[in-house]
Amino acid sequence: MIGHLAYASGSPCPTFVLDAARLPRDEEALLAHLAEARRYLVDAGGAHVLKIALVEPSVHPMFDLDYRFVQALPGAPDRFDLRGSCGHSILSAVVAASRSGMLPRLVPGARIRVQVLNNGDSVVCEVDRVERDGAGFTVTFVQASPVAFGDLLPAGRPCTTLEADGRRVDVSLVNSANTYAFVDARGLGVPDQAALFTAGDELLGRLESIRGAAADRLGWHREGAFPKIAAVLPSEDGGIAARAVTVPRWHPSIALTGVVCLGTAVRIPGTVPWSIARENGDDTGLIDIATPGGRTAVTAVTTVPGSAGEGALLWATVARKHVTFQGSFVLAPLSHLQFEEVAQCLALSGAA
Repeated sequence: MIGHLAYASGSPCPTFVLDAARLPRDEEALLAHLAEARRYLVDAGGAHVLKIALVEPSVHPMFDLDYRFVQALPGAPDRFDLRGSCGHSILSAVVAASRSGMLPRLVPGARIRVQVLNNGDSVVCEVDRVERDGAGFTVTFVQASPVAFGDLLPAGRPCTTLEADGRRVDVSLVNSANTYAFVDARGLGVPDQAALFTAGDELLGRLESIRGAAADRLGWHREGAFPKIAAVLPSEDGGIAARAVTVPRWHPSIALTGVVCLGTAVRIPGTVPWSIARENGDDTGLIDIATPGGRTAVTAVTTVPGSAGEGALLWATVARKHVTFQGSFVLAPLSHLQFEEVAQCLALSGAA
């Protein structure tokens, strides 16, 4: 089997892309194959590659590509979480699928329609530009039909009080693209954007404890990767400042799915992000998000809550996303030369 590496700017690591048609359909056998593939990566210096995308041409007439995300977990090569998705990984998979011939060659204006098998999301990846080693995209998460705000709140309310480390904290649990727990950083003793972006292990540990409490609330395993968590507060330049956690550390920016989920949460009255956006007068239109890795923006389009009923999500769009293709290699059997090829790809990914 041939594996591919691609890196989406803002992601904590590259994505390892594999052809799903060449892998077992049975989950136990699939995970055994993925564990073996991870061992090859680790031996070649790729222990930091924790995102895996399984792709193949879709048989559904509305989609071009079927995509399944696998989050590899630290600690052992056979630890995985299949619950969620990853927007950066989707874009990496699109580029790799095009380079491998699974999809037509990417050209500006092309729209690749991706069906996310993990959670049923529909994602449209519109190509803005094509370069020698990558491509730029605008990404839209489209709902097949309007999704009522209440259906986006897995805890059943915009704000939920959790207890972590013996302390109570208000958290908004929102499920859009991925499930996130959003918490006001000021309630954790972080006064402003500068303090949020320079916070260290103490705040990271506090957020991990809150994330664990959120997982308990949802009936999920604490040891998994979901729900995700992000601390937010008003940005000093307008919009929202966000600091997110990934596996197993601070995220260098924020996941693409996190941007989508945060943009959606801003539209739902009563959530933590909704309240924070209103402080800066940024609760409508384009939402600007500041992260330690730079700024991004999202537009979440919803129906307006009113006398006819609650609001509903229609779609959310994130622009100016870039992916760099980093190489392909044969997984097994691996000769010494092939190990060198893998190591070269991983050296590039480590520098990204």
